[in-house]
Amino acid sequence: MTGTGVIPEHTRAAVVRAFGEPITIEEVAVPPSVEAGGLLVEVVACSLCGTDVHCWEGSLALDIRLPLILGHEMVGRIVAIGEGAGHDSVGQRLRVGDRVIWTHAFCGRCRMCTAKRPAMCLNRKAYGHVSLQDWPYLMGGFAQHAYVLPGAGRVRVPDSVPDALASMASCALRSVVNAVEQAGRVGPEHTVVVQGAGPLGILATGLFARAGAGRVVTIGAPAARLELAGAFGADEVISLEDTPDPAERLARVHEATDGRGADLVAEFSGHPAAFAEGIDLAAQGGRYVVVGQLGAGTTAIAPGTITKKNLSVIGSFSGDVSHYHKALTVLDRYARHLPFDRLISGRYPLEDVNTVITRMQAFQEIKPVLLP
Repeated sequence: MTGTGVIPEHTRAAVVRAFGEPITIEEVAVPPSVEAGGLLVEVVACSLCGTDVHCWEGSLALDIRLPLILGHEMVGRIVAIGEGAGHDSVGQRLRVGDRVIWTHAFCGRCRMCTAKRPAMCLNRKAYGHVSLQDWPYLMGGFAQHAYVLPGAGRVRVPDSVPDALASMASCALRSVVNAVEQAGRVGPEHTVVVQGAGPLGILATGLFARAGAGRVVTIGAPAARLELAGAFGADEVISLEDTPDPAERLARVHEATDGRGADLVAEFSGHPAAFAEGIDLAAQGGRYVVVGQLGAGTTAIAPGTITKKNLSVIGSFSGDVSHYHKALTVLDRYARHLPFDRLISGRYPLEDVNTVITRMQAFQEIKPVLLP
């Protein structure tokens, strides 16, 4: 190892041993040394994502082996640096004590990695989804320590970015940055409709507004989240609670666009029915970027609508290390323009993990953070 602090023999972690059952706080072994290219970090903040809740419930359309440590949206302070890992993925020097965020681990040799699409790596090791029984054990953020694999990209966190927001950058914001990038140019002539007023939808509202969209309309609920979407730059919000009929929501969008529909629709809701609605909301020649549809749910659509409208439908999944870096840059440069801190709905000790999961299920949190 090229640099090391004190490596403990064990660390505390929140462990899932049965889907839907209370999570237990346990002592977990820490690897005594760090391999070449790897890092050992002390987790300073781990924000919760809806995927964490779905994984705990056992409702993800993935093969998940228990037991595991949840958490894939985190920031850590470096404890030990493996040989050859003295710089991050964008060339910045790393030292013990620096904060970093990191990607899932990619193999670098499969078809998708070769095509420079590592987020689609066929051999990906995803944090928060790897069994605790597999070395190096510490593959989730709901713990006091985590292990950064050699195949994981990593980016040093600027001093200007607080822990909770840096954590959010490692999943929620990097996914939005990737989606906005894939959606293509927006300008003053464009109306953008954002489906969903969760953390991703609110962040997307802000980024589309800052990118220069002429009008941003955010659809979602509850009212408090729509108010926050307005603070992030939404010109109009449409409440699912006040306007439960999709036909009425379509009429509202048509009213705002002289009957054309949205030039760009961005789906961040996660509800399968939103996909069919998004197709209807899009204007002729419009674009539809789909981000939230990670579950196994289905919905009925009229495929001919895509053809007759000449729509471009774009799937956007996760992000590569460049999007992690850009997410940190967004937090640094837009800090005076977008109220990122208002997305952080609570800070909790690791012992409160079950309470936080329950509150997430009940939509009582936007972006809670565990402080292990």
